[in-house]
Amino acid sequence: MSMPIADEEKAGAPPLACDPVTVEIVRGALRAIQSEMEALIERTAMSPFIREKKDFYAALFDETGALIAGSNLPIFGDVVGPVAVHYPLETMQPGDIYWFNDCYASNGAVSHSPDQVLLAPVFADGALAGFAQSWAHFNDIGGMRPGSLSPDCIDIWQEGIIVPPVRLARDGVVDEALLRLFVRNSRFPDMVRGDMRASMAAIRLGERRLGELYARFGLARTRDAFRQLIAETERETRSRLRALVPDGDYDFTERIDSDGHGNGPIRMRYRMSVSATRMTLDATASDDQVKGPINFLMSPAVPAMVFGAYLLGDTKAMLNAGAERAIDEVRLREGSILKPRFPAPLGMRGITMMRNMAACLGLLNVATGGRAMAAHSAYVIWYLRGLDEKGRLFLLSDGLAVGYGARPTADGNDAVYLVAQENFPSEFLDSVFPVRVLAYAINPDTGGPGRWRGGCGLVREVEVLAEEAMVSMRIDSVDNPPWGVAGGMAAGSGRCVVNPGRPDERLLKPLSDGNIVRRGDVIRIETGGGGGFGHPYDREVERVLEDVACGFVSRESAFRNYGVVLLPDRMEVDVGATSRRRSDRPATALFHRHGYQEALD
Repeated sequence: MSMPIADEEKAGAPPLACDPVTVEIVRGALRAIQSEMEALIERTAMSPFIREKKDFYAALFDETGALIAGSNLPIFGDVVGPVAVHYPLETMQPGDIYWFNDCYASNGAVSHSPDQVLLAPVFADGALAGFAQSWAHFNDIGGMRPGSLSPDCIDIWQEGIIVPPVRLARDGVVDEALLRLFVRNSRFPDMVRGDMRASMAAIRLGERRLGELYARFGLARTRDAFRQLIAETERETRSRLRALVPDGDYDFTERIDSDGHGNGPIRMRYRMSVSATRMTLDATASDDQVKGPINFLMSPAVPAMVFGAYLLGDTKAMLNAGAERAIDEVRLREGSILKPRFPAPLGMRGITMMRNMAACLGLLNVATGGRAMAAHSAYVIWYLRGLDEKGRLFLLSDGLAVGYGARPTADGNDAVYLVAQENFPSEFLDSVFPVRVLAYAINPDTGGPGRWRGGCGLVREVEVLAEEAMVSMRIDSVDNPPWGVAGGMAAGSGRCVVNPGRPDERLLKPLSDGNIVRRGDVIRIETGGGGGFGHPYDREVERVLEDVACGFVSRESAFRNYGVVLLPDRMEVDVGATSRRRSDRPATALFHRHGYQEALD
C-alpha cells in the first residue's frame, strides 16, 4: 500500500524534525496498531494455540528493518534481513507479502519451525517506508508426530516443513500454489489455512495503519519520531545497565537438565565484560549442541532484548531496536548449544530460551551482589494425541504456566505461561478434547522460600476419555531447579504422574514421547516455581500465614523454611515458638539451589 504524505512535505518545505508532542502521539499510535493487529489474529485464527493460548505477536519496522514496535517476548532477531537476501529492498512493491519459518536461513530470527513469520513492506508516496510483521505458532506443520514438536526428534526435518524466505504475494495477489504445498503438509489443513489467513489479514491491517500514520505526519517527521523512539530505548537500556553493573568481568553458568537423549546437564556459560565505553557478552564457552531438540539458535540480539525487557518495565520506552544496541557485541560459538549447526533439531528450544533469560538475570545478580530477580522455571509443554470417538485425529497441545522468580521488592508471579500468553481454560479443554479436567490449581510449595516468595507453579489433572492416546511431555528444571538470590531458596520442580495414588501409578520422564495412556487413565502434571529473594526468616509472619491460608505454602514449609510455627488445627501463629525457631538463623549465600547453597560456577 502506498499512501500520500502530508501536504507540508509535498509543498517542498524542508524536512521537519518531530517535536516531543508528536513523538508521544506516534508512540501511542504504534502501540495501537500493534494491538489492533494482534486482536485481529486472535479473533480470526483457527488453532487453539493461537486463539486461546495467544502464542503470536505483531511488530512494526522502519524502512531499514529496525524494530520500532514489537513484542515483550525477547527471543527474536532481524526478520527483514533474511528476506532481503533473496528479495532486495529496492525490488519490493506495494502488495507484497514475504514468508518464512526457516530457522537457519534466518539466523535465529525464527527459532523453531512451527513459528511462521509474514512480512509486508509499507510504502509512502512511492518510497519504502517500513514493514508490518506477524508471527504465530502453527499447531501442526507435518513432521514425525502430530504437533510437529517431539522430544524424539534428532534433526530439523523431523519437525515439519521448512519454508525459506519466499514471496507469498505480489501486487496483492497471493501465490495459492505455495499455500497448497504448505497446507498439504499439515495433518490439520483447515486449521493451518485459517491461521495463515488470519496472519495475512493482520499484516495487511498493519500495512494500512502504518501508511495512515505516514500520511498524517509526513515521511520525514514520522521517520524522525521512529529514530527518537529507538534512541530513547537505547539510552534508557544503556543507562540502567550501567547504573546496575560496575566495570569488570562477570561470569555465570546456567544448566539445562537433559536433551531427552541421554545428554545432560548442558551448561550455558556466560561472561559479561563491562568498561567505560563497551559492553560485551561472551557465550563461546557454552557446551556443544546436543542430539535432542533443545538446541537454541539464538539471534545475537536476544540477550540485549532480555535486559531491555527486564529494565524498561517501569518506563514508557518501547522494546525496540534500541535495546538491541545496548550490548556492543555478543559472541557465540558455532556448534554450541546456542549456535548449533544445521540440521540440529530446535523444536524444544523453549527450555534453552527460558534458561538463557535466567542466565542473563544471573549475570546481573553476580554484577550487583544480588539486586536482580531470581530464576524461573521453563514453561511446560505437553501433547495428547489420538483418535476421538468418531475416529478423527485430535491433538491437544497444551502449554502450562510456571512460577517466576521473586524480585528485590516483591514476590514472584504465580502461574504465568509466558509474558502475555495464557493457560487454556478448563471449560475449553472439556468441550473440545476427549478429556475431563479433574483439577486445575496452584501447586503449593513450588515458590522458592524467601523474604520475597518465588511464584508457584500449577497443577493440571485430566482424565483421558479416548480409547487410547499418546502423551508427549516437556518439563525442565527438575534436576536443576530455579535458583534463589541473596538468601532466597530454590524453587520446587515439576513432574508428570499417570494415575497418581493408584496401584498402576507411573512417573513419566520429564522430556519424553510415546507414552501410551488409555480411557480412564488420569494424567497429573505439576509445574515448578520461581526462586526466592532474601532470607525466608525475614518474611513477615503475617505474609507466611496468609500464604498458608491461601494454599501457596504448606504448614510444613512454613515451619521448615520460614521458621513460622502454627498452632495445631488452627490458622494462628505460635508467637513464642516462632521467635525461638527464628533465633537460630541458617547461613545464606548469594545463590541457592538443590537444597544447598552454592556460588554457581
